[in-house]
Amino acid sequence: MINQYPPWKYATVIAVLIIGILYSLPNIYGKRFAVVVSPRVENIEVTQKFAAEIKAILDAKKYAYQSFEQKGKRLFIYFPKSDQGQKDQREAATVLDEKYISEYVVSQALVPNTPKWLQSINGQPLSLGLDLQGGVHALMDVKLEVAIERSVTRLQKEVKTDLKDKKYKFRAVRKIKHGLSIWFAKENERSVAAALIRKNYPGFELTNTKKNKYFYLSAILSETQLDKERSAAIEKNILTLKRRVNELGVTEPVIVRQGQSRIVIQLPGIQDPEKLWAILDKEAIIRAHGVAEENTPSTRTLEYDQFVEGNSKGEKVKRVIKVKKDVIWTGENVKNASAGFASGEGDNSPAVHITLDDEGGKANSKYSSAHIGKNMAIVFIDSRPAYVMKDGKKTRVNLKYSKIISNATIQGSLYKRFEITGLDSTKEARILAILLRSGALAAPITPVETRTVGPSLGAENVDQGMNSVLIGFALVLLFMLVYYKFFGIVANIALVFNLVLLIAVLSMLQATLTLPGIAGIVLTVGMAVDANVLIYERIREELRLGNSPQASINSGYEKAFSTIADANITTFIAAVVLLGIGSGAVKGFAVTLSLGIMTSMFTAIMGTRAIVNLYYGGRKIEKMSI
Repeated sequence: MINQYPPWKYATVIAVLIIGILYSLPNIYGKRFAVVVSPRVENIEVTQKFAAEIKAILDAKKYAYQSFEQKGKRLFIYFPKSDQGQKDQREAATVLDEKYISEYVVSQALVPNTPKWLQSINGQPLSLGLDLQGGVHALMDVKLEVAIERSVTRLQKEVKTDLKDKKYKFRAVRKIKHGLSIWFAKENERSVAAALIRKNYPGFELTNTKKNKYFYLSAILSETQLDKERSAAIEKNILTLKRRVNELGVTEPVIVRQGQSRIVIQLPGIQDPEKLWAILDKEAIIRAHGVAEENTPSTRTLEYDQFVEGNSKGEKVKRVIKVKKDVIWTGENVKNASAGFASGEGDNSPAVHITLDDEGGKANSKYSSAHIGKNMAIVFIDSRPAYVMKDGKKTRVNLKYSKIISNATIQGSLYKRFEITGLDSTKEARILAILLRSGALAAPITPVETRTVGPSLGAENVDQGMNSVLIGFALVLLFMLVYYKFFGIVANIALVFNLVLLIAVLSMLQATLTLPGIAGIVLTVGMAVDANVLIYERIREELRLGNSPQASINSGYEKAFSTIADANITTFIAAVVLLGIGSGAVKGFAVTLSLGIMTSMFTAIMGTRAIVNLYYGGRKIEKMSI
């Protein structure tokens, strides 16, 4: 029997091998130390003049930087990958942070040293977890009941206002757990009110009861609506935390939801947890004011900065806007804000569509109706880090910072839903929508778990993890070579191919490699060679039964396939379950294990068969080296 692959199968194996080599290559170049400087606010640019100013500062300090590179709005300053390079990086970041903290975010980072030709095909090295590069890990619990309580309070005001507007008679609207209890003197009054609530508030489930002489209507948020409220609170908290974490200058922060009520925050490279806590309780307020007229007394106005397109180069300039002290509505009244386009027919200009709660809508309607043609300003009040002298040394503090993010003319009477137009770009609309949505936390958060991994421990973990892979790999190679001779060499080639493919896939997906992930790689090595052992033992069994070498090869691969598939599929199912319900370290293990199963199936079956067919196929043989 002739064992030969058609040309397309050989081409497939070769193509996969080439792609695997290309996308695993970035990992051999490693990473280098860098200081990254990026604008803290949108109106500031990183110019060549600014880069030259920084270069002069570093030269005066005699820091051994290698080069400068500008990528978009960020300036990268590279340092050599050495102890001195890391020391200079750390000191340079401190000096620049103290000087430019009010306008720029200065961060330390390990950035890939990948050649440009690999970058051009999107080749990137593996992303390392905190346990391999150091940083802060925090697990935060979101008090979702507080978010639901706030929603119920808002709904209580809206329902009461709607009933009053319709002049429906009711005794009271009281809050109960996850809903409202509304009292009526007559049953028909309850019936018409229930119809209104059912129409305007579909998230409520309504129940009628009677106690003493009153008729009660219980409006309880459905489980579906409760899930929506919880998800919205988590999403808003994540948006707010991401915006705040950006101030720390972390290049690759991870802020994701975990389970029903928790958020995981991972900050690679940050070694001081106090920096994290300093940003979690920051003030972040959105307020709408009427723009003051020229004759308005100064005692009744406030002044805020607004940045606008100013000169022929398109650079932004600052101007001072006076607004009335009275607040029309605040960020607490914003239910939703989304970027889009103006609603006028044929108008494709960018806009932000805003939805207020009932209280904010009423205030908005009252003010806008009386001030058509006038301007309304939306003010963003936040805090920004700065260094001040305290007890004779520089101390990092948060100083209040405010600016006008929108100054639009009122075109007509506004209510709950309206839009802000006159924006310069869709990007500006998107930023404004995010600020409106994420000004403050939707619900309080409390730390459940915090741990800090030092960079030296991370490097030690990398060394020990790689040693475990290499030692296990070497022992498997030696065993296969001694026990299976030529077929052992084939298995070893496939094993190397498997590791290359696995690293390439992890790099292409930018999956985060953790210490448990390395354990998954070690297990994958064992599973990959296990498939070859099954195949080779089947071939030896066929030879013992007196079959020809060619027939034994064919039969060995065919009969072992079902056993290999069964073992790998069941393990893959377990890995998928771990990936779905696990967290942290468990997920890291599950990712590499599940990907490793797929690559090992390809290399152990198709890869080794291609080599064996190429060597033995198409010719008559009397015996094999197995």
